[in-house]
Amino acid sequence: MNQTEDCLCRDCLAVWRAPDANDQERAPEAGVCPACRLKRVVRHRELHRLAIAHIDCDAFYASVEKRDDPNLRDSPVIIGGGRRGVVSAACYVARMYGVRSAMPMFKALKACPDAVVIRPNMEKYSRVGREIRKMMRNVTPLVQPLSIDEAFLDLSGADALHGGSPARTLAGLVRRIEQEIGVSASIGLSYNKFLAKVASDLDKPRGFAVIGEREAVSFLHDKPVRMIFGVGKALERKLRQDGIGTIGQLREMDPKRLMTRYGSMGERLYNFSRGVDPRPVDPHSETKSISTETTFENDLSSLSDLAHALWPLCETVARRLRKNDLAAGGVQLKLRDSDFKIVTRSRKLGTPTQLAEFLFQTGVQLLEPEIGETQYRLLGIGAEYLTGAETADIPDLADPDRDKQARVERVMQEIREKLGQDAVVKGRAL
Repeated sequence: MNQTEDCLCRDCLAVWRAPDANDQERAPEAGVCPACRLKRVVRHRELHRLAIAHIDCDAFYASVEKRDDPNLRDSPVIIGGGRRGVVSAACYVARMYGVRSAMPMFKALKACPDAVVIRPNMEKYSRVGREIRKMMRNVTPLVQPLSIDEAFLDLSGADALHGGSPARTLAGLVRRIEQEIGVSASIGLSYNKFLAKVASDLDKPRGFAVIGEREAVSFLHDKPVRMIFGVGKALERKLRQDGIGTIGQLREMDPKRLMTRYGSMGERLYNFSRGVDPRPVDPHSETKSISTETTFENDLSSLSDLAHALWPLCETVARRLRKNDLAAGGVQLKLRDSDFKIVTRSRKLGTPTQLAEFLFQTGVQLLEPEIGETQYRLLGIGAEYLTGAETADIPDLADPDRDKQARVERVMQEIREKLGQDAVVKGRAL
């Protein structure tokens, strides 16, 4: 069987065919670009036939901060806040000390006491993320964002448009992101979304990993079930209790038993274990929710203290709803107590809203039954059941206060856009 591989240089974008593995005289040169003599070479037999990609920026928040302050380039950087908070992101230097996302800050600082800690600046990160997304859409209209800094791309049939294979186009895109935006990204390339996302984690940072159809099943065979998208800690524990720890073991299961035992997730488990994922890259995939949260320096238990902390969170969610032309059809409250137990409470709204005031009122109603002896270390609020902005806060003669509140918030927002977010505040924010 022909084992010749296609090769791509990620630095100069040259493409060539690798020498046959039996050609001992030339084989060592396969890892070196014949054009620029550099060694950032991708090799794979299916390299130029695959078109589904997952691009994931490397330690995005920390990379943006290092871009903006070159003095931080070689320093361990943690994005987070306060000893009571959690790590939002960590650069690769900090990760060498064992720092990970979602780790409590006190543990992160114990592991890496010399780290530079920076409060998250979500407005800045979102702005940079939009710039990157625009560059992605210049390559293909089939871009499905997953978060600020990652997305699926489908470049099927784009060879003629870009004068090269999807792999070459992707390498050029990531090179431009690094040169023009100042952050690096990793590429996962495969024939479906599941495997593309798996691949993007294999070679970070500045990576380019490929999983082809020929090796997909053998590649997945000994991998842990948690590698499957949607398998969290609870489901992994349940699978292990059923004697399933690897994807190979999962593949041997009867599909009917999987669906009886795990419901709709059983079908996904069955397909993914075989390298099958029929989901298309959907550029119109809707945002499911918009949320924000805060961790307190000291635990809070009273309704007044928690409500005081809730208001600025509601203003943040309302601002993001307006920016994305969305309205909240429901509200979700999130609490984490001193024992790290998480409580969530949700409520649908009678009328979709973009108003912080009505998010707040609903949030307080959800909060009230949870008040007692429990001490809380984290509070969050989210907008769910999202609809278009045109459905938000429609005037209602039976509820004149709602229309008045909407006008007040719109005026406040206009002032803030001109003079800054602190130009005008409500009394409860003081």
